[in-house]
Amino acid sequence: MKAATLVGILLIVVGVIGFAVGGFRYTREKKDVDMGPVQIQHKQTRTVPISPILSTVALIGGIGLVVVGARS
Repeated sequence: MKAATLVGILLIVVGVIGFAVGGFRYTREKKDVDMGPVQIQHKQTRTVPISPILSTVALIGGIGLVVVGARS
């Protein structure tokens, strides 16, 4: 497989996931206080949205790269 085809497939997958899920979340632990044996921490959850416009661009670009990779 050519590099253009592989990148195209990856972009198609990212575009479909962007439409299906709409974004992704991650959680990290943040230390507030660290005084010897006493530690205070909390979990912080963040959401990173994926725009439908970005998903559309990724999907169309991926399809274009797969077509170009298949022709050459």
